[in-house]
Amino acid sequence: MATKTFEIDGLGNVTITKRSSNRHLRLSIGSHGEIKVSIPTWAPYNAGLDFVLSKQSWIEKKRPKQNILNPNQQIGRAHRLNFVAVNVDKPKTRIKGNTIVISHNKYLLYSDPSVQAAAVSAATKALRQQAESLLPKRLNSLSQAHSLPFKDVHIKQLSRRWGSCDQDKRIVLNLYLIQLPWELIDYVILHELTHTKHLNHSAAFWSTLETIAPDARQLKKAISKYHPGII
Repeated sequence: MATKTFEIDGLGNVTITKRSSNRHLRLSIGSHGEIKVSIPTWAPYNAGLDFVLSKQSWIEKKRPKQNILNPNQQIGRAHRLNFVAVNVDKPKTRIKGNTIVISHNKYLLYSDPSVQAAAVSAATKALRQQAESLLPKRLNSLSQAHSLPFKDVHIKQLSRRWGSCDQDKRIVLNLYLIQLPWELIDYVILHELTHTKHLNHSAAFWSTLETIAPDARQLKKAISKYHPGII
């Protein structure tokens, strides 16, 4: 399965994947506005690009509205954005200490879709660094405090869930979680740790969770106001 990413003015990055199972071109838009096209293996990548351009009006209507990332905006707990207008053709990013630097063409505004796409990608990378540094430590601490052992933990970019736990006690935590208040982070972690004993949301599950987090019901309601993504 071959994949390439292209940049289209006004739309940002477009990922085109060749699939042997495809007979036609297929276009999809991710929950964060990602544009993905799958094409037959025999089709050239330009066919996918032409298909996207022919659907540009439809994409702009269907694409979820993204919040603009602004200069000096805080990302998670440790980073801030710095947009720099310079003499480059395409946006370039780097993380320098606690600063996320987005270098973009001096004739473009930082709100340009291509610049924003680069900023989102770099901000997500920074959030992953923060999450991988902090969340496993907090998980270990709460696991030991409440005698709820787990097998291992992975930090992933999820679009709908804050975390998960399987029957082998492997826990997944969403990298976007690191942006939430600590009481909500702890709620998610304790929720998944409780699944190491109860793999469902039965009365026994809630009884166990509320023993270690008495305000679990209120925290569940509070976290429903957030959605995975860059806040």
